Amino acid sequence: MIKLFRELKPFRLAIAVVLILVFLQSLGDLYLPTLMSDIVDKGIVQGDRSYIWKIGGYMLLVAGGGALCSVIASYLSAKVAAGFGKTTRSRMFNHVENFTLHEFDKLGTASLITRTTNDITQVQNVLTMMLRMMVGAPMMMIGGIIMAVSEDAKLSLIFVVIIPLLVGAIMFIGMKGLPLFKAIQLKLDKLNLVLREHLTGIRVIRSFNRIEHENKRFNEANRDLTDTAIKVNKIMAGLMPLMMLVMNFSMIGILYFGGIRIDNGNLQVGSLMAFIQYAMQIMFSLIMVSMMFVMIPRASASAVRINEVLDMQPEITDPSQSELKATAAATHEDGRDGMRGYVEFDNVSFSYPGAEQPALSGISFSARPGEVTAIIGGTGSGKSTLLSLIPRFYDVNEGAVRVDGVDVRDMTQEELRSKIGYIPQKAVLFTGTISQNIRYGKEDATEEEIIHAAKVAQAYDFVSAMKEGFNSEISQGGNNVSGGQKQRLSIARALVRRPEVYLFDDSFSALDFKTDAKLRAALKEETTEATVLIVAQRVSTVMDADRIIVIDDGEIAGMGSHRELLASSEVYREIVSSQLSEEEIA
Repeated sequence: MIKLFRELKPFRLAIAVVLILVFLQSLGDLYLPTLMSDIVDKGIVQGDRSYIWKIGGYMLLVAGGGALCSVIASYLSAKVAAGFGKTTRSRMFNHVENFTLHEFDKLGTASLITRTTNDITQVQNVLTMMLRMMVGAPMMMIGGIIMAVSEDAKLSLIFVVIIPLLVGAIMFIGMKGLPLFKAIQLKLDKLNLVLREHLTGIRVIRSFNRIEHENKRFNEANRDLTDTAIKVNKIMAGLMPLMMLVMNFSMIGILYFGGIRIDNGNLQVGSLMAFIQYAMQIMFSLIMVSMMFVMIPRASASAVRINEVLDMQPEITDPSQSELKATAAATHEDGRDGMRGYVEFDNVSFSYPGAEQPALSGISFSARPGEVTAIIGGTGSGKSTLLSLIPRFYDVNEGAVRVDGVDVRDMTQEELRSKIGYIPQKAVLFTGTISQNIRYGKEDATEEEIIHAAKVAQAYDFVSAMKEGFNSEISQGGNNVSGGQKQRLSIARALVRRPEVYLFDDSFSALDFKTDAKLRAALKEETTEATVLIVAQRVSTVMDADRIIVIDDGEIAGMGSHRELLASSEVYREIVSSQLSEEEIA
């Protein structure tokens, strides 16, 4: 947690003001019992009414000043904590944006959401409390002991028994609670995961009548979290009654021994009243510390989880400025500046982390501008993996992937991806209008560019038929449009960008054959100066490509035109014969 609190540097002035105000408030609280003692011993006992009014006025001023300090300190501490929460959330979000797909898989989406929201809130809440108490509580306790000793040193010996008892109880309960607080955050992750799966997969759940099963899963995760929360709250609930019990017995002891000392003439009534006030302040400062012990274990468990994300370094990073300059110089010397859209795989091998077999091995080919390169193969053969290496979603283990003659590892990710128009296998749309979704590919796209991209993507007709046209709203996840419509809007989003390289990752699978054919014909005219790579399952989608690459078990099983592969590749012939009739093949 200390590591996270290093980010409080921008709030140093506000924190300093809070600490000064809390210090002043504590001084005022410590001074009030002494004034009350003087009123009793010098004013009431001696019948000096003017002295009572005078000291009473001082008491009102001190109490008023303390209250003002408390209000301002509370406001500033809340502001600092909220600012810290905002900064940490932004920092975490920006850091997570740099993660590779491997890091997302490692941590899990549900856990990342919990860490960015609930965990940061826990730390934020404890920071608010600490700003108020980390000066106030120790000062009240130490100051209270000093003032109590100044009133009566012998009676103060009672604290030698009380304070170790209370500190021991706080430490024991804190040690018991910490492991349970860590468990609560993990079980909250599990609950979020189940809830997220339930909400995103509601159609599948209903269609298979698995509502009871999902209810059971949710109830189990909910019960597990509830049981742990109840267990930890039982432990923490025992702290306050224990503190009150010790405090009440302390009061009995102080009144008993104080009464004896008053009888013996060693202590005045006002001094005993002040002593009781100081004893209460000492006890309440310990109660404040105990409240921090309730919150700090949970916040520290949350801080560990936040730091785990912030300390995780992305596997894929941009090259340094010196490396970029060296790459730019080499590119200029080699005369490769004009190779816009040229994609090359040079003996590429890639394995997913922890996998026994490589997903791709020995892949070598090139794709040129103005050409369509199609990739076909069986399910799990490595087609989509091959495509994901070009925008550098993963880094190759061996060999090199080059775009415009430059190794993708020698470019910044922003520069590389600005050259690419990527249409994923699963079409993803965002909440907002259709126009905003298409403009996601190019922020400053004009209305004409958006309409043109929609026409090429065969999306214009169905968009125009909508009530609001391009201003029609897309719901969360794009659930108010069909799969084919989602794919066409995803294609329009890539087209409006006019990139050097188009990557279609099985992006025509939800389209009927007629729309598929019309779309490919329109794309051919639109992408005459760009490199096009298409991953597809359908032979009809790839048979007109300039070059077809057949992938089988992560290796190239054949390369050439449709006619060449029919003659030379057995794997391709099997795929073709499973989809086309003898007449269509001929």
